[in-house]
Amino acid sequence: MESSGSPIGRATVLIVISALSFGSISVLTVLTTDAGIPLLTIMAWRYVLGASLLGVTALPRKGVSISKRRVIQLLLIGGFGQALITYVSLYSLRYIPVGPLAFLFYTYPAWVAIIAAIRGTERLTTVRVTALMLALIGVTVMVGMPIKKLNPIGVGLALTSAVLYSIYLPALEYVQEGVPAMAATFWLIVGAAVSFVLAALFAGELSIPQAGSAWANIFLLAVVSTVIAFSSLIKGLSVLGPVRTAIVATVEPFFTAILGVIVLRNQLSAATFTGGILIAAAILVIEWSSTRISATA
Repeated sequence: MESSGSPIGRATVLIVISALSFGSISVLTVLTTDAGIPLLTIMAWRYVLGASLLGVTALPRKGVSISKRRVIQLLLIGGFGQALITYVSLYSLRYIPVGPLAFLFYTYPAWVAIIAAIRGTERLTTVRVTALMLALIGVTVMVGMPIKKLNPIGVGLALTSAVLYSIYLPALEYVQEGVPAMAATFWLIVGAAVSFVLAALFAGELSIPQAGSAWANIFLLAVVSTVIAFSSLIKGLSVLGPVRTAIVATVEPFFTAILGVIVLRNQLSAATFTGGILIAAAILVIEWSSTRISATA
């Protein structure tokens, strides 16, 4: 049996890091919007700063040549794909609360598995189904299953964002193949930056924040929730594939809840703790099955 130092073990750790980094978005965004900064302004500066940081550190290295077609694909995935998923999920909040949105959005690992099975790219093994069920039950326990009648428009938008993300992951895996992770991350973030800057300009919300605390939060969004999050996702995804990546990434809402307790003084409920244990169990099942397959191959 291989140790956690194997490529699969390292990739699993990278996806966890990515999920934890993405999990900080909600808390940092709440802190910044509470300071009176419009959401589109925050997203625009988040991606502009992220692209600038990567432009300095990632592009000059080794003079890697990337085809124009691949650059355009990455720009579209980052600009159109990422922006569309973000917009649809946020727009659903006009009709449903945050809890049901999280519950519905985190059905995406199931959609990823179903799409992969239909396409014949990954098999739905018993172990994967077990891990998937553990992850989905964990998210359900943590977020809470909606019991009130929900607006069907909001439900439709939330499920649409989940399906879009389930398409986004394998598309991202495809377009970044053969491209260094940091270079792929750069073009992905540039695409998102262009989209959000244009959206902010169109909405009349693009401005320069004045408060130092707002810039500190935006800088953290750029470094942690963007550069680290996307580069770790791309590196881990190339090894694990979309299905295992989606299952491991369900650790994100648990970390978001923990960060909310630490930063926003939210309460840590027994449901959050129980859900986190179930999600951790799903990750362990995925890791265990992967190392067993490697050991017996």
